Amino acid sequence: MTQFVADNFLTFTLAILVFFLGVHTNRRVAFLRKYSIPEPVTGGLIAALFSLAVYLLVDIEIVYQLETRDILLVYFFTGIGLNAKISDLIQGGRPLIIMLALTLGYIVVQNIVGIVGALVVGQPKAVGVLAGSTSLIGGHGTTIAWAPEVISLGISNALEIGIACATIGLILASLIGGPIAQILINRFNLSSSEKDDVVGVSHHEEETGTIDHLNLMAVFLTLHITIVLGWFLNHAVSSLGLKLPLFVTCLLAGIFLSNTIPPLFPKIGWPVRTKALAVVSDFSLGLFLSMSLMSMQLWTIAGLAGPLMVILLMQTLAAIFFILFVLFPLMGRNYQAAVLSAGFGGFALGATPTAIANMTAVTKTHGPAPMAFIILPLIAAFFVDITNSFVIKFALSL
Repeated sequence: MTQFVADNFLTFTLAILVFFLGVHTNRRVAFLRKYSIPEPVTGGLIAALFSLAVYLLVDIEIVYQLETRDILLVYFFTGIGLNAKISDLIQGGRPLIIMLALTLGYIVVQNIVGIVGALVVGQPKAVGVLAGSTSLIGGHGTTIAWAPEVISLGISNALEIGIACATIGLILASLIGGPIAQILINRFNLSSSEKDDVVGVSHHEEETGTIDHLNLMAVFLTLHITIVLGWFLNHAVSSLGLKLPLFVTCLLAGIFLSNTIPPLFPKIGWPVRTKALAVVSDFSLGLFLSMSLMSMQLWTIAGLAGPLMVILLMQTLAAIFFILFVLFPLMGRNYQAAVLSAGFGGFALGATPTAIANMTAVTKTHGPAPMAFIILPLIAAFFVDITNSFVIKFALSL
C-alpha cells in the first residue's frame, strides 16, 4: 500500500476547496438545503468518500496533517469566549438554566446508554463509556485525553475505538440536526420572531465596524493573547488533576478578558462583537469542519464498526428521542427551541462546532435565533466539558 501525506499547507488549501465544493453542492441539491445540512459537512463527506474510493481502487492511503485544524478549533472557541458577556448569561435567564440542566443530565444518560449497549454486544463497560460522553459529547479531543486511562483498564485499542466513535458520531451529528429542526418547524408551524437578518456563531445585534487589515490584525492579536493565557490556565488546571482540552481553557480566558478589560479600560477598543472577529470565527469553523470530515479514513472505521454501530445506533435513537420529547417541549416549543434542538443534536453526538454549524444552516433558511447562539456555545463549550470530566472519571471507576 502506498501512502500519500498531505502536509499542513496542502491540507489547509484542500480544506478551502472542499468547503466550496460543499457550498456549490448544497446550492444544486434541494434536499441538502431543505434539511439544512452544513456546507462543510457536505464537502467533507464527498472528500472522505473520494479518499475511500482511492484506497479501495488503487490502494493509496491519503493522510492529512491536521495541526492547522487544531489551531482553527482553538481560534473558534477563543472567539466564542471573547464574545461572551456575563450579561448574556443573565439575558439567557430561564432558557439557559433549563438547557444547562438538560445537557448535564444527558451526559449521564449517554453513558448509561453506552454501558448498556456495550453489555448488549458483549463488550466491557469501559467501551460503553468510550462510546458514551467521552467520544460523543466529548469529541476527539476528550477521547485522546482519556484514552490512556481506558488503556490502563485493559482496553488496548481504546484510542482506536474512541476515535472511531467520535468520527462516526460527527457524521451522525451533522446529518440529524437539520432534519430534526425541519420536522419541528413544519410540525408546529414555527418561524423566527427576529426582525434582523443576522445569523451565525459570532453575529449579534451589537456587531459593529468595517473590516480592514488593521482590525483583522487587532483581532488576531487579541486571540493570541487570550490563547497564551488559556495555555497557562490549561497547565494550571492539569496540575490539579483535571483534564480539559486547550480550547476549553482558552474559552474561559476569553470570557474572563472580555468581562474585565472593557470595563477597566473603556478606551482600549477591545475587538469583540465586531465584523472582523465574526469573519475569523466563521472562517475557523468552516475549515475546521471541512478538515475534520475530509480527513476521515472510512476504511479504518469499517474494522471496528460491528459492535460499535449497535451502540451508536442506540445513542442516535436516544438523542433523537430526548430532543423531540424532552428538550424541545421543555425549551418552549418555539422557533428558538427548534434551533437549539438542531444544535443539541450536533454536539450530543458530535462536537460544539457541529452544533453551531447545524444551527447556522437552519437559521440561514428560516431566520435568525440570536439567543440560541448565546445559550448553546456557553453550555456546550464550558459547562459540559468540565462536568463531563467528572462523569467520565466516575463511570470508568465502575
